[in-house]
Amino acid sequence: MDETTLTLHPVLRRCWMKRGQQRTIPAAGQQRHHHIFGAFNYVTQEVFWLDTATKDTTSFLSFLEHLMPLLEATKPVVLVLDNASYHHSREAEAMLAFYEDAGLIACWLPPYCSDLNLIERFWLHLKGFACANKLFASVSALVDSARTCLLNQNDLTNPDRFLFLKTS
Repeated sequence: MDETTLTLHPVLRRCWMKRGQQRTIPAAGQQRHHHIFGAFNYVTQEVFWLDTATKDTTSFLSFLEHLMPLLEATKPVVLVLDNASYHHSREAEAMLAFYEDAGLIACWLPPYCSDLNLIERFWLHLKGFACANKLFASVSALVDSARTCLLNQNDLTNPDRFLFLKTS
């Protein structure tokens, strides 16, 4: 479980240009943000998400309330969490404790080890697929592009899905 920030300024990845010539990349002007809270299900390769205007305790609690009813009540749920301050707020810890009765296990990553969280690799895929080297006229167009990628991920027949290779 993690969150990512989408920005109106373009995410730049590799591009070609002629030797000795500098490529001009247009910018959106005023920076705008949008945030997505997400949880990656390693077994089904699905992503559960909720997009929000802010990254704070209230949004985190809203995501937990959105996530828990979507999961099977018969199996334990392991949430891998980083050490963002809103994950450790009094309200957040109270809600995590509340959901322990429903089978939730909070697994805290060591500080500065966010690369151990599998969803970070999905966020890289999402930004590469939905945002990289593209200029959006509005935040809503950017969010629509990200939502398309998220919907593609949960469509088992879509060839653009991000998949972890599982070894036995």
